[in-house]
Amino acid sequence: MSGADLTPLPTHIGGATRITVGQLTAVVGVAAVLFVAQDVFVPLAIAMLITFALSPLVTALRRRGLPLLWSVLIVVALAFSLIAVFSFVVASQLAQLAQNLPIFQSNIIHKVEGLKDTGGENGLASRLFDMITAISTEIGAALPSGADKPMPVEVVQSSNALAFLENLVLPLVSPIATIGLVIVVVIFMLLEREDLRDRFIRLVGTNDLYRTTQVLEEAGGRVANYLLVQLLVNTIYAVPIGVGLYFIGVPNPVLWGLLTLVLRFVPYIGSALAAAFPLFLAFAVAPDWSAVLWTGALFITIELITSNIIEPWLYGSRTGVSPLAIIVAAIFWTFLWGPLGLILSTPLTVCLVVLGRHIPQFALFDILFGDEPVLAAHSKLYQRMLAGDAIEATFGATEALEEVDVVDYHQTTMIPALLLAQDDSERGVLTPDQQNRLATVAHAVVKDLEAEMQAERDAPTEDALPGLGLRVGVVGGRSSLDDVAAAVLAQVLQTEGAAARFSPHLDLAPSRLAALETADTDCLLLCYLDPRPARASLLHVRRIKRAAPHLRVGVVILQMPGDLADSAAGLRHLHAVSPAKLAEAEEIGADFAVTSLEAAMDAVWQRSPAKPLAETTKPAARVVARRRTKATA
Repeated sequence: MSGADLTPLPTHIGGATRITVGQLTAVVGVAAVLFVAQDVFVPLAIAMLITFALSPLVTALRRRGLPLLWSVLIVVALAFSLIAVFSFVVASQLAQLAQNLPIFQSNIIHKVEGLKDTGGENGLASRLFDMITAISTEIGAALPSGADKPMPVEVVQSSNALAFLENLVLPLVSPIATIGLVIVVVIFMLLEREDLRDRFIRLVGTNDLYRTTQVLEEAGGRVANYLLVQLLVNTIYAVPIGVGLYFIGVPNPVLWGLLTLVLRFVPYIGSALAAAFPLFLAFAVAPDWSAVLWTGALFITIELITSNIIEPWLYGSRTGVSPLAIIVAAIFWTFLWGPLGLILSTPLTVCLVVLGRHIPQFALFDILFGDEPVLAAHSKLYQRMLAGDAIEATFGATEALEEVDVVDYHQTTMIPALLLAQDDSERGVLTPDQQNRLATVAHAVVKDLEAEMQAERDAPTEDALPGLGLRVGVVGGRSSLDDVAAAVLAQVLQTEGAAARFSPHLDLAPSRLAALETADTDCLLLCYLDPRPARASLLHVRRIKRAAPHLRVGVVILQMPGDLADSAAGLRHLHAVSPAKLAEAEEIGADFAVTSLEAAMDAVWQRSPAKPLAETTKPAARVVARRRTKATA
């Protein structure tokens, strides 16, 4: 690795929130506790999610005048009665299917033999079948024969009535006890919602009641919305599946419709799991392939309709979890709690994201799992420019222009990104090579936006552009970053009709003053990103005005917009440009001194005459006085 690769990179582009070792240790510790004590936490998690789902129904009954106790009992009885009926139907259908499985054996063997004969003896299916048969034969030969097998010996201990009851009753009592515990916890959670809310507020801290209340409302609202809407979507999905499988002839269509309703709670792979079993049965029951093809077409059609029409219509809001985070969360919760954790993964992760969005101690979860951008637009642009990725930087810019115009984009994204670069340059963490590469990428982005600008200029408009007829020059103040800012300002002026051109800061050298073409310019702007440009760099104003007294010369010292100040805490540019520095620029001879693109445009549109340079004759008088003093001596 070269020395340039070891240069420290900017530390502020990610914001003030950071993941500490203590936070990671706490997450690992909590995960270990959840894994070890899953028999305790799984029923509590299920009860909590059911409580979230039933809370809107309880609230609706209470608004109709029913007492809290009766509202809770009615909703809980109805909900768990539906769950009981659902479980009974599924269990009876599974028992019926198990009895019919031997009937399907002949069809399976017939189709396998048909596949083997499809390509002849040298076909792929035939070779695979022969390979599997050969492997099975070898494995069987390697195992000891019946005569050589040792006789299994089983030690049978005498058991009393208590041991018999323990072995027989406990496997039956355990799930029933868990279900009963869940029901009781749900009832008490619904009855004690207000008390639980107050206790949570007291636990988190009473100093910020607004934030804590917002957490509770958003968590409950998002999880309840997700569960109820997902249940509705799954029902709409499962009913046509069950009806379609009935007409296709797949056995137990009610079972597959009900399992489809449950399995679609599993993110991304739920639909595939739901389709796997009916496809296998369609393969087993029908002598031909028509049932398999119709079953596959049924699932594909319903999935396309549900995903592209029904879900976008019914989902009023997102879960707040990114798609990748849903997959990672599914893996994590499945590892902890098995198949049940897979079903619970999305609502549990939604709760964590909501906590992280409003409580700083849990910000880790919002950063890792949230669907909102973790970097502000200007920070993301700066990171892409710093990496030299002109393609992604340009793509982000053109994508942003679908919602805002060029002026707003430059003011809220490009200029703040350049100010981040200026701050890093002044702190010494941005090497000259990195600065030049960043400037090159930024110029490429500005140039690529020219096509967007051309489309805006070609669009008909009823209002006259304020810059029509004005010839404006924009020059970088003292660095390559200032040159980019000058190019941005020139582009902004062009969008308003001005004939603006950009010049690099090297053209401010006395030997290259002619390159500025001051004779054919109405106004010249000097652009700075440094909030405190040195007086020496501002003196270019005086030299230009002496060479072109007719020319209006303005100084633009750009600063971070106020609404972005909080996200860039610690930057020098948080400090507004000093009024004394603006006054110094005007005292030197600038016609105006401003701190934003909008203010610069407003000043240019004024079309007022150039301010005379009051100190024009003073330097010559001082030279004559010094000569007289020397002659007298």
